[in-house]
Amino acid sequence: MTATASVSTVPAAPAAAATEPIPLTRLTLVELRKLADTRAGLWLLAVIGLATVATSAIMLIWSADEEQTFGILFSFGLLPSAVLLPVLGILSVTSEWSQRTALGTFTLAPARGRVMLAKIAAAVLIAFAATAVTALLAAGANVLASATGGDGSWTLDSSLIWQSLLLQVIFVLMGTAFGALLLNSPLAIVIYFALPTVWTILGENIRGLREAAEWLDLNITSQALSEPDMTSGEWARLAVSVAVWVVLPLILGTVRVLRREVS
Repeated sequence: MTATASVSTVPAAPAAAATEPIPLTRLTLVELRKLADTRAGLWLLAVIGLATVATSAIMLIWSADEEQTFGILFSFGLLPSAVLLPVLGILSVTSEWSQRTALGTFTLAPARGRVMLAKIAAAVLIAFAATAVTALLAAGANVLASATGGDGSWTLDSSLIWQSLLLQVIFVLMGTAFGALLLNSPLAIVIYFALPTVWTILGENIRGLREAAEWLDLNITSQALSEPDMTSGEWARLAVSVAVWVVLPLILGTVRVLRREVS
């Protein structure tokens, strides 16, 4: 008698589904929320808001009637965010390392390049938001100005609106770039404010540097954005200075973030 042994075949376990990357939109929303997660970021946003409101109050109380127009209120109101939003861009990158959250961030989102892209997108969006809020405050202040004897004019060249927005984006991305390049909050903030200022002083006082400063000093080339109908030469000088002060540090900073060991 021959016994036939039956071999039971166990079905193979299904292959583990590949983990899909976190959508960039979700990462960007997380980075936007993280801008106000730290005490420094929250206070900085509050100071920017209060300072923007204060600019309208100053213009309504102390400026001449003919200066109380939407264009002037809008331009003056952008100063606080132009100065302070870059600091928020710096903190958005450096806080990952100073607050020791980099390990958690890059564990949940291992693709560091996508995280950096989300931080850049969040910085651009906060610049859009700051410009929009400033425009609303300037509009409200202009209504008050017209009701209290001010000029109340609404005339504003349309090019100045998106040029003002571009200026905000440039400076907040410059802050983000310096933060990524240095990965140290105090050092990045000091270098961000000190280095361009020193370069401006040198360019104004050393004759041999004046021609180079016209192309490489972002403080000079960005002034054209406050005037309508920029010429091609002004755009070219702005592009060169942005490449030096924003694009190059952002590329080098991103490479550093990608390669730095998380401990």
